[in-house]
Amino acid sequence: MTTGGSGIAHGFPHLDTVRAALTALFRRVSYDTVSTFPTSILPVDVAFDDAEDLHLGAQRVAHALVRQLHLPDARIVITFREMEHAATVELTAGPEYFVELNDRFRRHRKDIGAALAHEVTHVWLHRLDLSFPGTRDNEILTDTAAAYLGAGWLLLDAYREHGPFSQKLGYLTPEEFGYVLAKRADFFGEDPAPWFTSPQAYDAYTAGRARSQKDARRPPLAGAGWTARLRYARDRRAAQDPHRTAPSAPGDGYAFEPAPGAGAPLRVSFPCPACCQRIRVPVRGRLQARCGLCKTLLDCDT
Repeated sequence: MTTGGSGIAHGFPHLDTVRAALTALFRRVSYDTVSTFPTSILPVDVAFDDAEDLHLGAQRVAHALVRQLHLPDARIVITFREMEHAATVELTAGPEYFVELNDRFRRHRKDIGAALAHEVTHVWLHRLDLSFPGTRDNEILTDTAAAYLGAGWLLLDAYREHGPFSQKLGYLTPEEFGYVLAKRADFFGEDPAPWFTSPQAYDAYTAGRARSQKDARRPPLAGAGWTARLRYARDRRAAQDPHRTAPSAPGDGYAFEPAPGAGAPLRVSFPCPACCQRIRVPVRGRLQARCGLCKTLLDCDT
């Protein structure tokens, strides 16, 4: 948890790790499994008011998140204590779940679902044995997975700024959360915008969506803008120059490389705008390519 306006980072400083996390998610659990998460957890499932018993309500929300992530429905033990972080979870073989929440959530029940979303996703990743090296990258993986699998919109909605008070949960910036949620929205056709209660969260989602849309407008994708297409054509001519001795430098995410075998056409590799895995296709004009990882069909002009 971050408090204080000066402590909240913005923009896309972790974008490379976020993209690697999206790719790792599809690689580890497959397109078929990711496709079983078409619906996000609904606001009604995590609503929490002051009239509800604190511990019973927290367990109810936690069970809803466990169901969202298709984890075994086991006993959940939730305690509250003073701590530096928003929450912690005990990563064991199970089947029980042990979660500690910051004492401040006794007074800010609205955000209990957001804190639990991150910790329950930790459990999901642990049981899949999916992790990144280093605490920072692993936490980014957790936020990315939570958002992409339908629980992490709660983390973005917990981002608020009201005068001297500000709050953000999770390790991604608000705009990076928006970026992942936009990728999810494109993949599943589900728009999370109506669920945001925080105006700042909605603005961050809009910024993240704009950044995600730029991924679909990079050559050799057919939707690339005119300026980008001119730059791509220039790089392609350079790559086809028979006197060229060095491989082409990466352009706007793309790179040209010789195809294996004599007489084979030049190839271009580029990141899939949906799952960010690199795709390789021959340089031969208009074609369609299907990403082998997330099955997205892409119109290309190579």
